[in-house]
Amino acid sequence: MPRFVPFAALAASLALGVAASGCGGSSDAVTTGASGATAAPSDAHRGGTLTVLMNQDVDYIDPGMSYYTPGYMVQSAVNRGLYTFDPSDVATPHPDLATGPPQVSRDGKTITIHLKRGVRYAPPVNREVVADDVKYAIERGFSGHVANGYVGLYLSALKGAPSEPTNDVPDISGIETPDPHTLVLKLTKPDVATVLGGLTLPISVPVPRSYAAPFDAHNPSTYGQHQAFSGPYMIVHDKTGKLTGYKPGRSIVIVRNPNWNPKTDNRPAYVNKIVFAEGNTDQDVASRRIIAGSSMINGDFSPTPAVIQSALRTHKNQISITPNATFRAVSLNTQLPPFNNINVRKAILAAFDRKALLLSRGGAVQGIPAWSFLPPGIPGYQQGGGARPPKQFDYLQDFSGNLALAKSYMRKAGYPSGLYTGKVHPLEVGVEGGTAQRAAEIVQAQLAKVGIHVKLRLTTSDAYLTKFCGVPKANVAVCPSTNWGKDFPDAQTMLQPTFAGNAISPSYNANASMLDVPSVNRAIAAAAALPQGKARAEAWGKANDAIVAQAPAIPFQWDKVTNIESRNVAGVVNLNNGQYDLSYTSVR
Repeated sequence: MPRFVPFAALAASLALGVAASGCGGSSDAVTTGASGATAAPSDAHRGGTLTVLMNQDVDYIDPGMSYYTPGYMVQSAVNRGLYTFDPSDVATPHPDLATGPPQVSRDGKTITIHLKRGVRYAPPVNREVVADDVKYAIERGFSGHVANGYVGLYLSALKGAPSEPTNDVPDISGIETPDPHTLVLKLTKPDVATVLGGLTLPISVPVPRSYAAPFDAHNPSTYGQHQAFSGPYMIVHDKTGKLTGYKPGRSIVIVRNPNWNPKTDNRPAYVNKIVFAEGNTDQDVASRRIIAGSSMINGDFSPTPAVIQSALRTHKNQISITPNATFRAVSLNTQLPPFNNINVRKAILAAFDRKALLLSRGGAVQGIPAWSFLPPGIPGYQQGGGARPPKQFDYLQDFSGNLALAKSYMRKAGYPSGLYTGKVHPLEVGVEGGTAQRAAEIVQAQLAKVGIHVKLRLTTSDAYLTKFCGVPKANVAVCPSTNWGKDFPDAQTMLQPTFAGNAISPSYNANASMLDVPSVNRAIAAAAALPQGKARAEAWGKANDAIVAQAPAIPFQWDKVTNIESRNVAGVVNLNNGQYDLSYTSVR
């Protein structure tokens, strides 16, 4: 007999321990005025148009491909998955398509989830969402035509799940649909917390098999341009389903889904229309437009430090600052010279003025000085050293840099002068404009302190991920704008995608350091295999230290997310990702 496992109990395995860490929670995450609330006001207005100013396009419009926050902002409005996080609850997933918490067998190898009735797709599909749609959605994530970035990490325990991307959509035997409203997941091992965490991501957004299959036959899949929407909103499309409201690099236009049934959904969906206006490459100008204008919020960029300071003085009700479980770092490709020498990497970390990067993003207002890859509040943070690096990491003790120590490491690396004298000029790829470009320039100058002169190339933020720093064959040596937030509240989501050797993938690669070290891989695997609790947190602390010992990246900030809104916007911030939740935000 299965036992009923409420997510409140599973929250012990996914919780962030926010009160103890000072990282925020439902009651104290927002400290800068009335805006940035985690619930809509009692007098929230229904109707109107909300404009989201964007620097660049979203990563992918397809729910099976999307893996970054701007894309998730769209997906959370136009689609529904099995489970989601309400704006004010960072720890406990809540049923969305599911009728309630999952049922888990006593051996932890069978998960049964029941789906709500009456959830219908937008036109042109129009029919009710059924369990096979979720089965197909998960299966297509394993297809090379979709190239999902996380199914191999979080859903590999499914029986019959392929170990490598397939040429078509595989039939995974471990996903069963005994009736139209029941989904049964069979696992090869009791990896319940990881699998359920994965189901809070867009991979569980339903995809109708017969409708999507012709699009998924293309490589890459073209389903994203024709997708069937299940949320309160939909991207504007023609009668065949082809998106006409999505113009890559320019705009995304979202309107109400006429088939949405509010009785099946907790989202209030206040506004009538949402427009993502892209191409706002001058962050200072865009930030000031939002503050001075009406019905606007920021999307994929943070306001500039100057705007933040001004808003905190004169527009406190239009700005919010929310701690977020995200690290920011400069990735060094450990497989390319000269960064394939560990002592060169340690020298760089020793010399680097990390304070300069922190200040370029707004200083302490925007982030907490970081030395590792586990942010405050994530289990394993305290066990790995907490706020200060342990003594063995001498190259991280001085946040402003220690050039003498750096030169000693360069001599260990084989450079007697203490400076790099090799002939290789590594490629650094940064994002053009704003704080990202400033970061790239700072990194270029800091590497020169130890004699490493990089070739700096600037590109767009979407190309940065999809063509350069997320693509190993691009042979990028330095990625100055690495930032990674939790997929769900567990250290596994912070360290496995970003530093495990088996996480390196030919596209959409999150391991920008290309780290593949047996000792690190063993530490990550050992921690991931443990059940939730003290031993798991301690193991992740050790895994974090094993990663830091390899100096694969230069951590400098644990994030705070700054959001701004026009004066007539009642913004609601979702604590799970620190971004505006479009289905709860309203305009007056």
